[in-house]
Amino acid sequence: MNSIGIIGAGNIGRAFATALARNDIPATLSNSRGPDSLREMVAGIGPSIEAGTREEAASKDIVFVAVNWSKLPAALKGLPDFGGRIVIDANNPIEAPLFKPADLGGRLSTEVFADLVPGAKVVKAFNHLPPELLSSDPQSAGGRRVLFYSGDEARSKSAIGALIERLGFTSIDLGPISVGGLLAQFPGGPLPALNLVRFK
Repeated sequence: MNSIGIIGAGNIGRAFATALARNDIPATLSNSRGPDSLREMVAGIGPSIEAGTREEAASKDIVFVAVNWSKLPAALKGLPDFGGRIVIDANNPIEAPLFKPADLGGRLSTEVFADLVPGAKVVKAFNHLPPELLSSDPQSAGGRRVLFYSGDEARSKSAIGALIERLGFTSIDLGPISVGGLLAQFPGGPLPALNLVRFK
């Protein structure tokens, strides 16, 4: 099984860790303040989640990144080349308290993000649902809650699609970043905040 690291212990990072813990999937959770600041949090999430450094989280097979947009460069600065490993972009180019969209210079947010993670196979995922839905039971109204993902490399997308399914969600591949990144980008895309359930 692929090892998983999480950079960012805010609402989305915690929600993702909670979803992993519900399925007994191990992961290393990190933030900018160091492992000691996370001991109580990880104890409350579940035994499969451990606190670690940013570097430890970034060394895993799959690295999940969810950090306030303005803090992304600092959060990722100085990390080694990812060497073809998968990095999940769960970020949106907007943040409290003003919720003013970042100026992306006409680019997609995932394209901007990819520049910060050299050598990574970037997959956009886990950014379109509110944290409380990501962390809750994906079984809903007799179906399974939908999670979208997109990327430009088939093997990395397949791995994230399989992870989404293992977490109990229905995975829907939106295609390459140029298509799926646009559909799932918040703000601007039509898919964020939609709580969709698939019946089958």
